[in-house]
Amino acid sequence: MAAPPRAAPAGEPISEAEALARLRQGADPSQQYYAAWWVGRMRCGHPDTIPLLQQALRQRRPRDPGAGVEENAVARNAARSLGKLAPASAVAIPDLLDALEDADHGLREAAARALGEIGAVEAVEALCQRLASGPQSAGAQEPDSPRLQEPCEALLEALGEIGVARPEVIAVLRPFIDHPRPLVRSAAARSLLQLNGDPCWGELLVELLGHPQLQVRRAALMDLGAAGWRPALGAISATLAENSLKLIALRGLVERGQGEPGELALFASMDALL
Repeated sequence: MAAPPRAAPAGEPISEAEALARLRQGADPSQQYYAAWWVGRMRCGHPDTIPLLQQALRQRRPRDPGAGVEENAVARNAARSLGKLAPASAVAIPDLLDALEDADHGLREAAARALGEIGAVEAVEALCQRLASGPQSAGAQEPDSPRLQEPCEALLEALGEIGVARPEVIAVLRPFIDHPRPLVRSAAARSLLQLNGDPCWGELLVELLGHPQLQVRRAALMDLGAAGWRPALGAISATLAENSLKLIALRGLVERGQGEPGELALFASMDALL
């Protein structure tokens, strides 16, 4: 029998073999936590990767805030990596749907984002159900916490990424345009723009590019890039935000957008930011 891979000292890079070995062992969640992140970050293509991530996703238990790195933290990283490994991770859709019902807010958020990255049409009904109570319930702030009752941004964005533009989906998304938090409004506008292409949602995102909070301007940049809304070219270039984020948004216009302005204008704007 081959010896297990030597554990890398703290702070040193690890190999694919060691990452998989860390995922297989169940005695040290902190080792699994890092490995679950690593295989997604490195886009690990080993055939054992996705089954091991599914196993990590299933081993969660009720949270114990005093337990250090615990199983739910491992499960959250496993969900995030399953999203990064799409489309091969489509086999994990049932596990992610199960995680979407978990009491852990962060795990529901990670599962929603992964389902969106996979493009899981099977998840549309479950995502809509979590948002169906609207801004007054799903979008309400938790007592004694800055979090909302549901991870609304992740749920909204997942529906846009999946791309099922049925009237009942639009009806669930539309009320969140009036949410008091600008980040939620941005996520709702992004998804509506992806689903029905109405310019009013792109214009709302451009309006958010002028928001006084940098965090909101950053989110609007990413949302315009994700939707590929090319009429925002000038506004993106002029936004008071990091050039690196503007370049990511403009790349989204190139890769996902259509129509005018054309690619020559988009590339010229990108060159001007370099």
